[in-house]
Amino acid sequence: MLSDITTRLSELQAGQTKLAVIGLGYVGFPLAVHFGQHFQTIGYDSNTKRVDQLNHGVDFTHEIESDQIEKADKLVLTSDPEYLSDCQVYIVAVPTPIDQAKRPDLEPLLSASRLIAAYLKPGDVVIFESTVYPGATEEDCVPVLEQGSGLVYQQGSDPPPGETDHLFYCGYSPERINPGDREHGLTDILKVTSGSTPQVADFVDQLYLEIIRAGTFRAQSIRIAEAAKVIENIQRDLNIALVNELAILFNRMDIDTASVLAAAGSKWNFLPFKPGLVGGHCIGVDPYYLTYKAQSIGFHPEVILAGRRVNDGMGIFVAGELIKLMARAGVYRPQARVLVLGLSFKENCPDLRNTRVIDVIRELESFNLEVDVHDPWVSHDEAREVHGLELVDPAPEGAYDGVIMAVAHQQFLDRQNDLKRYLAPGGVLYDVRSVLARDLVDGRL
Repeated sequence: MLSDITTRLSELQAGQTKLAVIGLGYVGFPLAVHFGQHFQTIGYDSNTKRVDQLNHGVDFTHEIESDQIEKADKLVLTSDPEYLSDCQVYIVAVPTPIDQAKRPDLEPLLSASRLIAAYLKPGDVVIFESTVYPGATEEDCVPVLEQGSGLVYQQGSDPPPGETDHLFYCGYSPERINPGDREHGLTDILKVTSGSTPQVADFVDQLYLEIIRAGTFRAQSIRIAEAAKVIENIQRDLNIALVNELAILFNRMDIDTASVLAAAGSKWNFLPFKPGLVGGHCIGVDPYYLTYKAQSIGFHPEVILAGRRVNDGMGIFVAGELIKLMARAGVYRPQARVLVLGLSFKENCPDLRNTRVIDVIRELESFNLEVDVHDPWVSHDEAREVHGLELVDPAPEGAYDGVIMAVAHQQFLDRQNDLKRYLAPGGVLYDVRSVLARDLVDGRL
């Protein structure tokens, strides 16, 4: 029971009880590793292939250094749900995607809730990390936990002593993982925490302080923590949408956007956002969670959706810009060959989730161009499985009428002077991220 927060932490530290992390992806695996350095921890994922790879030291995300994994001597990784039966704290870190109609798909979250409900005991705590709209934890997940466990969710005030034998509790501490960022890892990012009662909020906060060096920020409620998470990414989405729209405008005015941003950036409070393709598991998805909730209560969020429309259309714009450059250079024709450098949603990581580079590729293909893709970070098997693409590695030199550097992987930057070697005579090079030297490219966003 949660009669004493110090006792519960002491029980975890003494190995008298266990903590479970449900979902071992970009968010869950780092959590499991760091908690596994302190507590008896069960890392669970229904994907047996993923668990088997991790148990053999293979992590496709590259988010955790090997020395950190070696320190997690209290961690057990499994796809057997029976290992969850001894746990009293459950942390849910599963994906929260959108469907093809851009509506929230809560099935992974609800499936995890059904799984936990089968093992939930009085006094247990379920903490959610997945990004959702405000209210999802208590309106969507809690009923599933109650129905599957036969227990009652306690929120608001702490229960009187001796009246806790039928209760469970929840917390929410949104993930802030930034894939590919080696400077801001899990333990170095301030963590927002919350709980369903004051005592649970204390427990959740103290639990994360065991692993988060940067400290925590305790939100006033679960709904506030949910809302805070979703607007973090909406703010970035809107700022990028603004510079994307400016890039389209300046292109029509024959003004170099990167040069404009550099000049404007000389003012101390100008925000340094750059145009580009906005994908990934957060920025390109989270706004639709809040807009869905807003529309369900009769509010139409015009600004948020306007930003999404701009960013969702950038792949088509980029493809059009390359085609224009190829036409001006006299190399545009049916079956002309194009090389796309980079497929992941951002630089220096293998993450393909919601990558918008695929929009560029499909648009180029619709113009009867032959498109090859090269990405030194991305798994060939995953590219084939997710997008039906056969990556080229290495890409042939002197073979392409157009090259797009879509993702600014360090490998490309390190040899930017050699990128034109992929081009056939008269071919053009387009820089989506505007990071290559201006005199090396024929066009940039």
